[in-house]
Amino acid sequence: MQRAASLLGKLKMPAGSNSLEDRARAAWAVAAGPKIASHTLAAALVRGTLVVEVGDIVWQKQLNTLRHFLLRNLKEILGEPLVTEIDFRPMPPRRAPQRAETARPADGIEDPVMALLYAQAKRREQA
Repeated sequence: MQRAASLLGKLKMPAGSNSLEDRARAAWAVAAGPKIASHTLAAALVRGTLVVEVGDIVWQKQLNTLRHFLLRNLKEILGEPLVTEIDFRPMPPRRAPQRAETARPADGIEDPVMALLYAQAKRREQA
């Protein structure tokens, strides 16, 4: 019985719907396991090398020791040697967009020139 990943590679599907990079990135979570996958992100596949972002240098060193096993797991899951190397790169955590906690009234403009221009524009708008 063939694995689903190897069958998907043989299907004639529209371009872009089943790229090699998408398959490798999706297989990473399964090959690495839930604990490792929660601390990593498969970012890209570049010429057979899967670029994996890790939280810090400690994770990078630990995963480098497991590289052989992770490559074997990826080969089994994908059904072909699509990924020949893994590059672990420490990446700082991404910050989410920040929102203002309170709205500041426009009438409280500190710059006197800008406050005057705002007041004049407001009067013109009301007239």
